Amino acid sequence: MASKHADRLRRGIDVLLTKGFEVEVFTATSAGEVVGFSDQIVAAIPGFVREPDNRNVEYTTPPFTRYEHLFWALLEPRQRLRRFLRGKGDFTLLPGSTLALGGTDEFHRSDPQNPYHAYIEATYGTTVVTASIHINMGMSDSELLFRACRLLRLEAPLYLALSASSPFLNGQFTGSHSSRWQMFPKTPSHVPLFTSHQHYIEWTQAQLKFGTMQNVRHLWSSVRPNGDNRPYDLNRLELRICDLVLDPIALLAITALLECRLVELMRSPNLDPLSSSPFTPDELLTIADQNEAAAARHSLDAPLIHWQTGETLVARDWVAEQYHQSMAIAKELGNFCFLAPLQQRLHTGNEAQQWLAAHGTGQNIHQILSRAIEHAEQQDHELSALFS
Repeated sequence: MASKHADRLRRGIDVLLTKGFEVEVFTATSAGEVVGFSDQIVAAIPGFVREPDNRNVEYTTPPFTRYEHLFWALLEPRQRLRRFLRGKGDFTLLPGSTLALGGTDEFHRSDPQNPYHAYIEATYGTTVVTASIHINMGMSDSELLFRACRLLRLEAPLYLALSASSPFLNGQFTGSHSSRWQMFPKTPSHVPLFTSHQHYIEWTQAQLKFGTMQNVRHLWSSVRPNGDNRPYDLNRLELRICDLVLDPIALLAITALLECRLVELMRSPNLDPLSSSPFTPDELLTIADQNEAAAARHSLDAPLIHWQTGETLVARDWVAEQYHQSMAIAKELGNFCFLAPLQQRLHTGNEAQQWLAAHGTGQNIHQILSRAIEHAEQQDHELSALFS
């Protein structure tokens, strides 16, 4: 039976989903050289947690329905982190999702006694040493949650295209706008389109038994169901594919597009790849994988296969189409002002495209990163001043 929440959405009542972010970020010098502080940060600043490598750190925002609250929840911990780093010397936060100037030759363990971290280092090396944004959307009705997971599995490449910020690795242009997602070890190698909560439970139990997952968190795909007692108690969808977006205005615009798409899904029960696509489940998974690789390579300029029609279209055009479809829902929900900046991003490009354009004019990677660092610091300062 559909949830009361979904019924209210279908009747057009103003209901916003809860939203929260997991923000992973590298610490670095103002010149872009990554330096590890996570063990000290976690000990000194409440709310921050370690990643396996000491050079990046994570904080999580509480779940909020209002974008105004999310805005401050993104900025305030970051400002505390910036103050801590300044107290250590010429240190700051690095925009982007990879070790852009170098450092992939060795793993810097943040917790040498943690056996899971040891497994990650031994199995994946520095391919997992990346920074990203995970977007969590509250959704406790299991039928809707898994329908949303299926839809987002096919449309996750659009959000990677919007967020790509890792064209550089080890001081070189890799040929991909998202080097992070190009190299990140999606695990397990085969993740199905879950048909139900029970399917997900049984599949997870099998992976743990066979060792293809070390624990319930060891599901590294573009989207997954999430909750405090996985795989049993679930209350949110987690979109994991996005590169790091430090600009909170851009991040909230991307999130507003995602929310509108999920509201559309709730109001349209047939919006499900398993029931409204001409492709088989295996064909859909192939399309999803091909589109993710294309978006990682070319982001907004990527040619993508539409899961409903088989048509090939450019990611930028597909996003623009969804943007125009979402305008009415965003206005109804009262968050159009947060969605609107997406148009600017479609026009100017994501961080990777802007940095590559600068690279094409003769700027070197050190110059590009230094200016990106300075811009991010200035933007955080100016936006934080609005709340003081």
